[in-house]
Amino acid sequence: MPTTAERAVRGRRGGVPLAIGFVGALLLGGCSVDVRDPSATPAPASTPVLATPTITPGHDAAAVAARDMPFAAGGDLAPGTAVGISDDLKGAPGWRMVKDNVAGGSEYAKADGCVVAARTSTGQAPLVRGDDRESTVALFQYLDAAIQPSYLKTATLKWGGTPEAPGRNVEVLALEQAVPGGRSTEVLARLFGTAGSSAYFSVSCPDAATLDAARQDVVRYLPLVPPAP
Repeated sequence: MPTTAERAVRGRRGGVPLAIGFVGALLLGGCSVDVRDPSATPAPASTPVLATPTITPGHDAAAVAARDMPFAAGGDLAPGTAVGISDDLKGAPGWRMVKDNVAGGSEYAKADGCVVAARTSTGQAPLVRGDDRESTVALFQYLDAAIQPSYLKTATLKWGGTPEAPGRNVEVLALEQAVPGGRSTEVLARLFGTAGSSAYFSVSCPDAATLDAARQDVVRYLPLVPPAP
């Protein structure tokens, strides 16, 4: 993550703390998006027909992994392909794993008091909007309707690679809040609309300085993993 989200301007801080706290609690506790309209009428059964095999335009797993993944490039992923998250943070200096892939989420703790939760989810189609950026805004607002798009800043995480050989960049949205005298927290997320999957992180630390160091560790040791062929 060569760039990180800027802190929300002071004029908006009145509305952000509750939002960031609620989102952080949801992410640490786990969340699965499965929104259905119970009043919807099931589609009538149709006669099976032979389908012509199709290939998602532009989807080449090796090529997708080898280039940056900005919001506009989300359509390069094939429908139903899940994006993963590395678990290398468990071996980073000062960190230990607290939860290992429990219901799609993992949690890490650092000796300085920082806590990181990382989670992937599938079945995100109900939140998909016009593009991946709009869809990611919808994900944040699903977690807390009080979150306004203006609270969210564009940031980047790593797209593939290892701690020693970083990969490309992937755009995400970030919501950050530093509470005077309290913990500093940042939530980063990306919903991949075409793929129907999402990845999000919650980083909570005793103060802004430790948050900055933890964020750098997240960038280095928790890259998003592109779908395999």
